[in-house]
Amino acid sequence: MLYLSNLTLSHFRSHKLARLSLDGRPVVFFGNNGSGKTNILEAVSLFSPGRGMRRASAEDMTRRPEAVGWKLRADASVRGAHHEIETFSENGAARRVEIDGKTATQARLGDLSRVIWLIPSMDRLWIEGAENRRRFLDRMTLSLFPEHGETSISYEKAMRERNRLLKDQVRDAHWYKVLEMHMAETGHAIHIARSTALDRILKAQKTAQTAFPTAELTLEHPDGIFPETVDDLKTALSENRARDLAAGRTLIGPHRTDMIGVFQAKGIPARDCSTGEQKALLVSMILANARALAQDLGSAPIILLDEVAAHLDAGRRHALYDEICALGAQAWMTGTEIDLFSDLGARAQYFKITEADSISSVSAFGS
Repeated sequence: MLYLSNLTLSHFRSHKLARLSLDGRPVVFFGNNGSGKTNILEAVSLFSPGRGMRRASAEDMTRRPEAVGWKLRADASVRGAHHEIETFSENGAARRVEIDGKTATQARLGDLSRVIWLIPSMDRLWIEGAENRRRFLDRMTLSLFPEHGETSISYEKAMRERNRLLKDQVRDAHWYKVLEMHMAETGHAIHIARSTALDRILKAQKTAQTAFPTAELTLEHPDGIFPETVDDLKTALSENRARDLAAGRTLIGPHRTDMIGVFQAKGIPARDCSTGEQKALLVSMILANARALAQDLGSAPIILLDEVAAHLDAGRRHALYDEICALGAQAWMTGTEIDLFSDLGARAQYFKITEADSISSVSAFGS
């Protein structure tokens, strides 16, 4: 089983100092809006690679007015082994990671800890632009294939350099050759990882008995079918150069991919579903992501669900809690009222969050 225990937040967002003792059960935080519940979930999201669930800068996460930096520390139980993980930022500098007292990369962090999340800002996923859907897709892909993050960074760096040439109207093919080869290699790897991840999510949805609807998911590209091989993508980049020069940017590649969802049972595009149906589809995908990871790793990931209970009817809330417990996942959930989590009973730990003078406080509630 994967879970965090003895979590400490120091000068992080609204929390000057918070200590939580955890035992692996799901965790519920309740309290008024603005009391600091989501800040704890954001802290937990930083025990995985990337910028966390809010995609904030390290400087933005530091508590004001002190602005001295912040530190998060947790004991992590990872499939029977125990590790001490710290992630921190000093005076607004980029965050750093230490595992068992030694400096570590975020890739190493991803080897140990897998964290997935669903937050209210994702509720509009199906009706907003493709960028947010790509980000959602990439988080699922990264959870299954930790190397996807480095590949994506490498692709983006090469594309920025190519875009600079395009904006400067550089027409000499010599300047593009190496960049386009690198973009083709990394871009094709990104496409394969995304396609494989979607296939895993679809299978995990279809093989589970769940109260949540199945989402049919496909990848869509502005120019039709994505090039099948590295050489095909390299050729497409080369042949598209004139159009890219006119636009001043790269118009073909995985950065243009969109993820299309359909409510399978009704055959309705996700963008046309009701708000409740759209939320249920997202929950279904998160649960499927967790099942796929459990199959790979032998244990479920940590799951962060911010304000999820308030947007589900009583039947689906009950089903969600049962599925989380059946997975054996340490799910971290927030809500304004503890009654939203009554179906969990003693299967969860509860913490009340209060705020006074811009300082959040955390206190254990019940057994």
